[in-house]
Amino acid sequence: MEISAIVKNAGSEHLVTVRTGNDARPLSIPAKHAGQGSGVNGGEFLMLALATCYCNDLYREAARHGITLDAVEVEATAHFPGVGLAASDIRYRARVASPADPATIAALLQHTDAVAEVHNTVRSGQPVVLVTGSSIEP
Repeated sequence: MEISAIVKNAGSEHLVTVRTGNDARPLSIPAKHAGQGSGVNGGEFLMLALATCYCNDLYREAARHGITLDAVEVEATAHFPGVGLAASDIRYRARVASPADPATIAALLQHTDAVAEVHNTVRSGQPVVLVTGSSIEP
């Protein structure tokens, strides 16, 4: 399954589309107040990707194991020390409301951590390749 994101920015216009397979959806992301870029930075989106992945995967894995989840809250954080430097101290925490016993939830949290695809991608250090192409028409 291919997943992609497209950002188109010109002046004060900022359009974002995400796609999984053939299912494309626009996202409402504001432009910077002065234009020329997104009002949300890449580090924030990276933390959102980690939090979203784990949240969704908790529900998926809970359903697979017959565990009821009433609510999930996930917070992801990282430190970005400067321009061009990789994030450090990437961490996340999850809180779950569930009628299941604490040991079952603890096991679910650990299992989900092991199978969360975005987390495993970041952990694996996959290369990111710039593909150069033609210019766009304004």
